[in-house]
Amino acid sequence: MKVSLFITCLADTLFPDVGRSTVRLLERLGVEVDFPEAQTCCGQMHMNSGYPGEAGTLVRKFASAFADSDLVVTPSGSCAGMLRHHSTTVARGTAMPKVYELSEFLIDVLGVTDVGARFPHTVTYHPTCHSSRLLGVGDRPTRLLQQVEGLNLITLPAAEQCCGFGGTFAIKNADTSSAMGVDKINNAEQSGADFLCASDASCLMHLKGVAEKRHAPIRTIHLAEILAAS
Repeated sequence: MKVSLFITCLADTLFPDVGRSTVRLLERLGVEVDFPEAQTCCGQMHMNSGYPGEAGTLVRKFASAFADSDLVVTPSGSCAGMLRHHSTTVARGTAMPKVYELSEFLIDVLGVTDVGARFPHTVTYHPTCHSSRLLGVGDRPTRLLQQVEGLNLITLPAAEQCCGFGGTFAIKNADTSSAMGVDKINNAEQSGADFLCASDASCLMHLKGVAEKRHAPIRTIHLAEILAAS
């Protein structure tokens, strides 16, 4: 099977290991990965900030970059949600490829939960807002984590609560955003986990900053990085 990888802005600029891990994981499962180099932003930031025209321009650019792709995989629930649910609003008539968030692709398309990973650590999982509420990925990420050799998965208290990032919300409402992030990190620490896992680099960026500022011992990690570990 051949798929195209949409890496997202944050993974490209700040978390390159997420992209590398995604490719390593998919290739280990026998998937041929294509990377259209013309790809840029999906327009989510512009859409969330009230600029649908600018968002539409980027959606059309995405569609052009992936015009030869039948299927696109991205390690981001928020970007997948933007492209699946908002692209028709801001770029009507634009032909879009089928876009899957990573855990959706692994379970729904490849039909696997055991990806051959090994990660001997205690992990708790934060279900990000867009992946849960917009995409409805449900328990797919935790089903994958439960099959990782050596991994001890424990429940995150108040897991359904937002981490406070929310794109430009974190800038416009910094105090509220920070307080929500502190609550999330406190809950992660109380769980007793070594790692706080999520499937969006944006939320992990926010939570990593909060944890480092508070000198919290818990580390953040993307789902793809765990699933690619061996």
